[in-house]
Amino acid sequence: MDSPMFPHPTAGLAKRRAELAPEALSAFKAFSKAVFAPGALDAKTKQLIAVAVAHVTQCPYCIKGHTEGAARAGSSDAEIMEAIWVAAEMRAGGAYAHSALALQTLEDLHGRKPA
Repeated sequence: MDSPMFPHPTAGLAKRRAELAPEALSAFKAFSKAVFAPGALDAKTKQLIAVAVAHVTQCPYCIKGHTEGAARAGSSDAEIMEAIWVAAEMRAGGAYAHSALALQTLEDLHGRKPA
């Protein structure tokens, strides 16, 4: 039988994770609570940022969880999709900007002076 690439989160998996590293899990939960608490940014804005970052890191669990979090914090479907488009542009922009490394490497490899 095929197993899914990304297993469905279950109480059993959560329990096992807690058993294997309880201190780290406790610290992570406290950190997450502090990060997402309203501060200079409100909860809605923080969740929209998290939706965008989750798409860049391509974490399916984060995408699902933070999309739900953003909606619960009052984000509209359009705001969530716009955050995803910002993430897409940033990811593409990073590839474009880093092409300078490839071009410089080729210049060095061929013994040419930089343009």
